[in-house]
Formats: sequence, C-alpha cells, structure tokens
Amino acid sequence: MPASPNPSAPPAPSVAALLAAVPGYTTGTWAIDPNHSEVSFSVRHLGIAKVRGRFDSFEGRIVLAENPLESSVTATVRTDSVSTGNGQRDGHIHSADFLDTRTFPEMTFASTGVRAADDGFLVDGDLTLRGVTRPVTLSLEVNGFGTGVDGNPAAGFSATAEINRSDFGVTAGPAGGAVGEKITISLEVEANRQ
Repeated sequence: MPASPNPSAPPAPSVAALLAAVPGYTTGTWAIDPNHSEVSFSVRHLGIAKVRGRFDSFEGRIVLAENPLESSVTATVRTDSVSTGNGQRDGHIHSADFLDTRTFPEMTFASTGVRAADDGFLVDGDLTLRGVTRPVTLSLEVNGFGTGVDGNPAAGFSATAEINRSDFGVTAGPAGGAVGEKITISLEVEANRQ
C-alpha cells in the first residue's frame, strides 16, 4: 500500500514556478569562465579572526536542463593554486598537514541532485578532497542570464557551503588547535554557453 502523503509537507514547486523565479533561464551546457569567477574560502583562526584564501586554477561544467531540478554541475580545482596572500602560510597549506597538494593535486565536486529552496536552490553533491569523498550541499543563487563580451550567452551564479576539515583528513598538524574545524567555501561563477 503506498504511503499517505504528508499533509504538512510543502507542495513540490512546478517547473513553471521554478522558471518564473529565474528570468531569462537558458538551457544548455555552460563552461565556467575562470577569468571572471572565484573559488574562495575562509576559516577561523584562534577563534577570533578569519583567514581568507582562494584557488586560482579551476574548471567546471554546468548543464542546465529544461527542468532546473534535473540540472548538474562538475568542477575540478587545482589544490596547488591555493593562495592566502602569505607565502609561509601557503607553503604550510601545501603540506600534508593541510591539502597535501603533491599527493592530491586536485579536488573535485560532482552534483548528485538539485532541490528548490525558499531563496534559490540547493545543489547536493560529492566533494573529493585528499582522496576522501563526502556529501556536501551548496546553497545556490542564480544571479541571471545575459550576453557576454563575445556576444554569446553568459550566466552568473553564487554559491556557498560549509565543510568540516576533519571529515577530509585535514589535521592542520601542530597548528590544529588554532585553526577552526569549519571551512566556508564561497563561489562566484560566470559561465559561457558552449
């Protein structure tokens, strides 16, 4: 016997409602433009301040389906492109205490599903870092669609996620007590339709 529907659960949004919330929505395959995008992060230091950094080398592909909830994204980030503006700190982040970039030169994200949220979308996926794969959810805002400088369609997205560094084997070594467990990831993406 099929389960009775949950009367307190909100109704699933229709495709029409989803599309109405994203003016100019354009389907197709989109390539992330690294020259107009940013992959950054922040983490607490000593529990009182934040250290920020970014990755300068990355690529990705976004497939926007007729139904936005059937869309997907994949991305690859070069871990050795990390930069925090401090050479000594960057060298430590390259080490086995943190990203171990020599052993694990890339981290990847592959979406497993998209859900509607009150103020945008949630993108569920698998993040692989230091050879460890864990589920991560991105809070996604679709910033809009337009025409790029080359005359081709362009799209903009913002997304954030929070991960626990220990889940991926990032101990931080002797500095572990000073470095927060939670890392906030922020993405500003401009993509070009292929």
